Formats: sequence, C-alpha cells, structure tokens
Amino acid sequence: MIRQPSVLVLNDGATFEGYAAGHLPDEGFTSGEFVFNTALSGYQEVITDPSYAGQIISFTYPHIGNYGVTPLDDESLRPWCQGVVMRELSHVPSNWRSVGPLEGFLRQHRVAAIVGVDTRRLTRHLRAHGALPGAFGHGDPSVVAAAARTALGTDNTDMVGRVSTSEIYTRGAGAHHVVALDYGIKTTMVHQLAKRFRLSVVPAATSAEEIRSLNPDGVFLSNGPGDPAALGEQVRVLEQLLGTVPIFGICLGHQLLAQALGGCTFKLPFGHHGSNHPVCDLATGRIEITAQNHNYAVEPDSLVRGVVSHVNLNDGVIEGVSAPSERCFSVQYHPEAGPGPHDARYLFERFDDALRDGATTGV
Repeated sequence: MIRQPSVLVLNDGATFEGYAAGHLPDEGFTSGEFVFNTALSGYQEVITDPSYAGQIISFTYPHIGNYGVTPLDDESLRPWCQGVVMRELSHVPSNWRSVGPLEGFLRQHRVAAIVGVDTRRLTRHLRAHGALPGAFGHGDPSVVAAAARTALGTDNTDMVGRVSTSEIYTRGAGAHHVVALDYGIKTTMVHQLAKRFRLSVVPAATSAEEIRSLNPDGVFLSNGPGDPAALGEQVRVLEQLLGTVPIFGICLGHQLLAQALGGCTFKLPFGHHGSNHPVCDLATGRIEITAQNHNYAVEPDSLVRGVVSHVNLNDGVIEGVSAPSERCFSVQYHPEAGPGPHDARYLFERFDDALRDGATTGV
C-alpha cells in the first residue's frame, strides 16, 4: 500500500516522520495531547475509551491491528481520541472474531493515524518531558508545525460534557438499584455493574436532588477524561451525597471523590496508561496487576477525611481511598479491565457487599 508521507511535531519542536493512515482530515493535520499506552493487546478498547478525549494515543507495542476489530470490543459508541500513533499497522487481520481491519475502523470513525513512527523514541521523549501537546498530519509540514505550537493539553479543561450521556438509560435487573454518574463510562464497566445491580446511568451534570429522586441504594462514579480540578460542580454534588448512600468511584470518579473528601489532584508527568501496573492493597498486603489510564492523581497527604487504601508499586502514586464513616471508597485503576487483567474485579463485589450491609442495617 502506498501511503502519503506524514509528520508528527510536538510543541517543544521535536519532530518524527511517518506515513498517513486512517482518516485523512481536510485540514491536513490533527492536534491534541500525546500520551503513550504500554498494553500489548486491546488496542480497540483503548481507542474507544472515552477517557482519551482530547488526546493522541501512541502505542508502545510495535505491531497493532493484527487481530482486526469487532463491535464486541467497543468501549463506547465511537472513539473519542484525537488520533493514533503506531510503529506498524497490520493490513491482514487474523482472528475468528474479526469483522474487519483496524484501518477501516479508523476511517469509519474519522480517526487520523500516523504509522512508521519510531514510537520507542517518542515514548522516551514523553517520559523525559511529560505528556505534550502537538500535531501530526499529511499536510504541509510548516502547517503541521504551526498547529503543534498552538495545540492544547488537558490542563484545566472540562471534557466530561463531550463524552457523557445526554439521557438516562437503564441496564440490569439486580435486587439493588445503583445510579452511575457517567463522566465517560466504559461499556465493560456498565456490563460489570449490570451483572450485579439494577443500573441507571445518568448524565454527569445530574444534581444531587435528581439522584436522590431516583432512590438509589448506591452511587457509582465512572472514569472520564480531562482535568478533575476543572469539575467543581461535580465535586459539589458528591459532597452533598457523602454519607447518605454507599459510593464507589473508579479513575476520574476516584479523583472527584477524593476532592469531595477534602483532597486535591495534580498532573503526573506522563500518566499511567497500560495493563500491567502493580498495585498494593494496604489493608491486606495483596498485590494486584491492574489496567490504568489516567494523567492525574490524588495529591499525597491532601485528604481531610478518609485514608489511602491502595498505592502504585512503581512510583508510590495513590491508587485508592476509603472513608468508612462516609460509606465510600474508590480506586484510581480499572478493576473492570477491558483490556487488562481481572485481578481487581473483586471490588465490584465489595460494592455489592456495601449495599447489602446498608439494606441489612437500614441505612
């Protein structure tokens, strides 16, 4: 296949050469914040994860697309990322589940890509300098470079409104009713909850009064994109709900819950994006291998209420908080996986237990 040359430029001037793939935007470029993901498989789940809104995903694994795509692996109705960077894109997918090649999927959803990039060099650059805005494209290199200089990151940006549902929808038929605040909820997360509960997924902008009117037995806080510090209204809703109903948060939901407990967040240099992060449960000493996708984390020692429950063994980042008196807990990583290991799926059972305890005690 003959491809047009493409260039990738970060806003610090670093330049990488490659070839255009996927959707070719009319402007000749696409821009966003570059992050790298270390997962060895699960590229479709990664690309369709709403938490990547505003970002361009660079895969560190050198061969992407080898098993094609299937609607069964979508984590949302469409990809929300700005683009994809790959070393090599497979043209001939081979898997019994595949319904087509990855490039056709990218074109269908108008996602730009660049292939043939030295992704090892790009990863090392992002590790040294942090997640950086930039641009890539098949247009005039000077135009791409100019777009890179004005590209924006995710700092101080509320992106939840872009990806959240606009209407309430329901799933499952369990004994307990859970209201899930959709900050960018993944399909696998919905599946895990619907297996256990009667689930109502509501828009991120839903008020505390509206949530109470649904008479939930528990509230779930989903993953999502952007800077948690820009979501003050969502934090105020959680402050009103604390102590009234069991709450379980994941990823962005964890960061928002920590803020409602008096904590604050900060941006990691290059984030955690992958499926092999070791996490320690401080209460049991148990080590879990986890899937992660976040650029922000809870500031150490910032919690006014609650305690740290889990930590990342690679860099000590807070991976979980718990406030038993407020009947809430959360984790920074993704126990639902999709993609990733299933070591932490017990947390959904822990949430189920919290709801059962509430029903037993009448709280």
